[in-house]
Amino acid sequence: MTTRREIIKGAAAVIVGATVSGAAAAQEHKHQMEGMSDMPMPPPSEPSTNIATPEMAAPSAPRTGGFGRVRTLNGWSLPWRMVGGVKEFHLVAEEVDHEFSPGSKAKCWGYNGSTPGPTIEAVEGDRVRILVTNRLGEHTSVHWHGLILPSGMDGVGGMTQPHIRPGETYAYEFTLRQHGTHMYHPHADEMTQMAYGMMGLFIIHPRVREAVDRDFALLLHNWALKPGTWRPDPSIMVEFDQWTFNSKMFPAIEPLVARTGDRVRIRIGNLSMWNHPIHLHGVQFDVTGSDGGRWPRERWRREVTEIVGVGQMRDIEFTAVAGDWAFHCHMAHHTMNAMGHGIPNQTGVDQSGVDARIRKISPGFLPMMKNGMAEHQEHTDGGHQGPVNTAPMMQGKGQFGNMEMGGMFTVVKVRDNIAPGDFGDPGWYRHPPGTVAHRVSDKADFGAPVRRGA
Repeated sequence: MTTRREIIKGAAAVIVGATVSGAAAAQEHKHQMEGMSDMPMPPPSEPSTNIATPEMAAPSAPRTGGFGRVRTLNGWSLPWRMVGGVKEFHLVAEEVDHEFSPGSKAKCWGYNGSTPGPTIEAVEGDRVRILVTNRLGEHTSVHWHGLILPSGMDGVGGMTQPHIRPGETYAYEFTLRQHGTHMYHPHADEMTQMAYGMMGLFIIHPRVREAVDRDFALLLHNWALKPGTWRPDPSIMVEFDQWTFNSKMFPAIEPLVARTGDRVRIRIGNLSMWNHPIHLHGVQFDVTGSDGGRWPRERWRREVTEIVGVGQMRDIEFTAVAGDWAFHCHMAHHTMNAMGHGIPNQTGVDQSGVDARIRKISPGFLPMMKNGMAEHQEHTDGGHQGPVNTAPMMQGKGQFGNMEMGGMFTVVKVRDNIAPGDFGDPGWYRHPPGTVAHRVSDKADFGAPVRRGA
């Protein structure tokens, strides 16, 4: 159920120059929240080539919407306006200043001031028009990844359409003939533009609303931001050093907040250059959909880890259980922030005296890895921050100490008393007495464990 607070907050985000009829806006919002288009389903035919431009739009005040039903972690949903019976969105491709996490910023490319760009939400059967303005220094285009549409609207620059040159605005218009979780990204200088962060989610709701209480969405991506630099390197193929959910690294990624017993859906898209085994603690989830939309219930399968391949979407659903539950990629180096590759392993090496000799040529040097890498976070927390504009490899503090995480990691926080529409961080979970692992001895020779071969 949508709360009054959500409506007010969403309405404040709508950027329109015209005064909107209160009754019309309320009716439009009602339809959107119920998952029903306010326009009748058009007959199955090719879209009209009479595409409205801003100059051609009706002079009367258009109705507006775009409050959104999906919570895009650290992101937002793009407002739209109704122009001549068409839901019109406006994307702007441009350079953006982006912070991956405290201590790591970059000049990226995105849409409407953010990477990823705003989530586009619409309803199956809607007629949509998406204006794309290019404020980059080179041409671009937009491919609507997974959408069924006319070839000329598919967005492959040079093949299905002319490139959108700097300063130009193009219009894409088509009828949504499916529902599910999809994406958008350039299909022009694709390796560079995607490496810089140009991507977003395109979510099409069914006309009959699904039984989901909390609906989250995120995109998986990788970045090569070398120490001391301020722009991602698009020439890197595999040696990435930053792994993100919605262009954020832990601990900057928002938690997924839910109420005990809520039916929760997480929509996951992968526009990185790696496959990611996404793992959720605490529950067994149902995999309920992919690029092809929501699957029939007989195709659902129970998992705790789901591989999301490059260019794929996966929807997972579960019933929320009280607690704090880790949600992350299970490739261990993808839950780290910027880290060096090819550095010798110093575990077990006698480093006595080495630090003093190295400090003569590199003041502030600290030896690491004699007993593993856990001390890395202690060093960075103590002020040894490493190279300029490089996030510490391990970050985050829980109620019991250092979490030593980064990259593709966040927390699903489920509580009994979360109000509908409340996504605020409730803090750390208060474990019932007797349900926390605890120390029983501080002696290394405690007990009589059985060892193989003994």
